[in-house]
Amino acid sequence: METDRTRRARLAGRELGADHGIAERLRPYEAHRWQPWDTARPVLQLDDVSAIPFLVDIAGVEEYQHRGRLRAGDRDVYVTVTPAIEGYEAYCRDTLGLGAPEHLVADPVGPPIQVALACANGRARARLVGIARDARGMTIHPYMGIEEVWELAAVLSVDSGIEVRVMAPPPPVTWIANDKAVFSELVTRVLGREALVETRVARDADTIESDLRTLARRHPRVGLKRTRCASAMGNAVFWATEVQSKRDASRAVQKFLHRTEWPEGEEVLAVAWLETDLSPSTQLWIPPLGLGEPRLDGIYEQILEGEHKVFVGSRPSSLPHAVNEALATSALLVAAALQELGYVGRCSFDHLVTGNPKGDFQALLMECNGRWGGTSTPMSLLDRLLPGPRPSYRAQDVVFPSLIGARLPDLLELVGELLFRAESGHGRFILYNLGPLSRHGKFDVISIGADQRDAERGVTELLPKRLGL
Repeated sequence: METDRTRRARLAGRELGADHGIAERLRPYEAHRWQPWDTARPVLQLDDVSAIPFLVDIAGVEEYQHRGRLRAGDRDVYVTVTPAIEGYEAYCRDTLGLGAPEHLVADPVGPPIQVALACANGRARARLVGIARDARGMTIHPYMGIEEVWELAAVLSVDSGIEVRVMAPPPPVTWIANDKAVFSELVTRVLGREALVETRVARDADTIESDLRTLARRHPRVGLKRTRCASAMGNAVFWATEVQSKRDASRAVQKFLHRTEWPEGEEVLAVAWLETDLSPSTQLWIPPLGLGEPRLDGIYEQILEGEHKVFVGSRPSSLPHAVNEALATSALLVAAALQELGYVGRCSFDHLVTGNPKGDFQALLMECNGRWGGTSTPMSLLDRLLPGPRPSYRAQDVVFPSLIGARLPDLLELVGELLFRAESGHGRFILYNLGPLSRHGKFDVISIGADQRDAERGVTELLPKRLGL
């Protein structure tokens, strides 16, 4: 039953949509918007991360496109530009029991992370047209609802004469969710300004500098954020003493704008940078408007590294019930507002918890990840492999330089009987995102444990020991 707070949240979403002209901007995408009854068609899994700035700085990111295989099953197709590493398909099909989709390797037409653009050209385009025509339909399930994905749907639909839908928000809504400045405006309308850290938004260097100095007079640490970056790649953090003078603040701002290749006139956020190790995330699925309420799929503690808090993994929340309740309430309210705007599909929110989580605390809502990501991918994979209550687990990327040059079959042999096998439902380790293994000694792992402490020990002790590290 919808509460008064949910109704107000939905109204806030509609009002923001009206202010941004969303209804008119969504019309060009109407013919390709997904509905639940479309899922009987073959699904094209497509992980294109090209719209997010600076991800090229992440080691092996060009291989992350193979995460789309984890969502694919029988009759589906997943497309990549880079080939799968030796043994990957056999591992997904036979060990994890993820079915036998068709893997289509598209010819690159630009950087390898531009998967959607590659799909719209050459042999890949012809094959996808044939699949859609033979099945009398297709649904594209992308990493993120970027313009190139929707253009691909239009191209395939025209070429095949068949409906092709997209299981993601249209680009105008995708960027309301993923743009930090616009999303902060939505949170303010739904939850009030007190649900955010103190934030100022500006479009010119002088005002950004002034905002940074103003915040530095009130907070021990402050930060700058580009609006559309992920994984802390577009952030800079300063001690207040480093930016209190006009000269120092000006130098800091200019250096940040140069490093992040700022296009003049684009919004930049100056924020209070709060000291806390508690940065949970809420994971949601948002159905089309009128076809169900947003669903909270989990609350997670994010594993962050370094001064800039770079994401490396996650574990199910062990925070007190009152904190989890506060996180869930705020997340579902904002998700309802996004649904009113036309958002569909996977979505997550990053939060901060300050104060005493067992007593007087404050739960703040920081950012939206309007896409699949580093927490939702292992969560959904685990749900697929082990239906029912989730076990205790920790998921994260691991980097072992001594594994550079290693082959997947050798890695699987080393893990041995601790490898999870779908046929038995037993095993401790699920390996994924294996493309960066050979060049970077890097892959992702889900460590399942009898309890959370045991799951943590799997990553920190048992796995390195098994690999002889």
